[in-house]
Amino acid sequence: MSTLAVATAPATVGDIEFSRAATEQILRRLGVMVGTAAMIVMVLELPAVLVGPVNLSIWPEAHLVAAYLMFGVLALVSARGRVDAIRRTAGAAALCYLGATLVTPLVYSVVHIGSFASWPYRGLAVGVLAAGLAWSRRVATAFAAVLAVATSVSNALVVPDSSMGSTLGDITRGLGVAALFLWCVVYARAAAERVDREAVRQRSRAATVAASAARERESTRFAALIHDAVLSTLLEASRAHRSSAVLRNQAARTLEQLEQSRRAPEIDHLDAAATVEFLREAVRTVSAEIPVQVPSRSTADLCLPTEAAQVLAAALSEAVRNSVRHADVPGRRVRRSVTVTIATGGIRVVLSDDGAGFDPARVSVDRMGIAGSILGRMRALAGGAAFVESAPGAGTVVTLVWGS
Repeated sequence: MSTLAVATAPATVGDIEFSRAATEQILRRLGVMVGTAAMIVMVLELPAVLVGPVNLSIWPEAHLVAAYLMFGVLALVSARGRVDAIRRTAGAAALCYLGATLVTPLVYSVVHIGSFASWPYRGLAVGVLAAGLAWSRRVATAFAAVLAVATSVSNALVVPDSSMGSTLGDITRGLGVAALFLWCVVYARAAAERVDREAVRQRSRAATVAASAARERESTRFAALIHDAVLSTLLEASRAHRSSAVLRNQAARTLEQLEQSRRAPEIDHLDAAATVEFLREAVRTVSAEIPVQVPSRSTADLCLPTEAAQVLAAALSEAVRNSVRHADVPGRRVRRSVTVTIATGGIRVVLSDDGAGFDPARVSVDRMGIAGSILGRMRALAGGAAFVESAPGAGTVVTLVWGS
């Protein structure tokens, strides 16, 4: 007999990638957005840098490029590179921006009439966004606070006539801007991580349900095999007074079926010809005298799943077995036949006999022969159905139907 073992396997590479899908996607999109936005800000700040008051010994253009260069790399890595490199690149970009902020008083001259806000102070948001991509929430929050204070202080050092009050106001505004943009990144990352966790849970639930359904199908199939083959053989052996060729053949077929149940089928689907031969063999294992007819008009193509073919064959075998066992009429030869009709996307199998017949309403619902091995088995098959028509003295017709 075949058994189904369900165990908790260690996480595979595919499982790990699946568990990070949303997180990696949001990192890529945010990385491209932050890097591209920083490049746009650099281009917009360039005219102000060129005309601003500077110490002539240091190039302001180099200062600007040094602060924003890694953001361009961040955009490229986020679009084409490895996911694990996005955070490292974002961290490098954030540190470069902080470094440029700290050296701003060395670049710009304070000997200037009027006032202006330095570009590191105006571009505070891009540095905070990069930090939010690179590090955990606590580290990014600490970095954002440091960057907000650093940009405000460096701005006060290069803006003439700055006062303590204006500097404190700049720090307050900087902290507010940093908190707003950092919250956006942190919230987006947290939402993506929640999506990944929920996806993993749903996948685990689906696997559990699938395993349970597989165990149930396996149990049902094995119970039917025990009833149809093993118990039937034992019943015949108990009724026979001595060994016979028929009993020996049935026992050999039962052992063969038990052995075959241990092996998975090698093919997934059967075509029309293979299906007819498969059903003919199912009838032949019970009685070689019953003809299997295929109407000439039944020429449609068929793609029958192997599982459906096995269920049809097992239900047909049980129907034939019941007919052989119970339908005989003393003094008269009972005629039996099986008709297989194939239509586009479906199949109908009809077993008919003109034997003793019975009253279906009087058959107990817990009888495995009809209720379980025929009707129940076909109902459990997706697209399957079965009908039993009979009356005392009027014979029996068993119809098995499957549609894709």
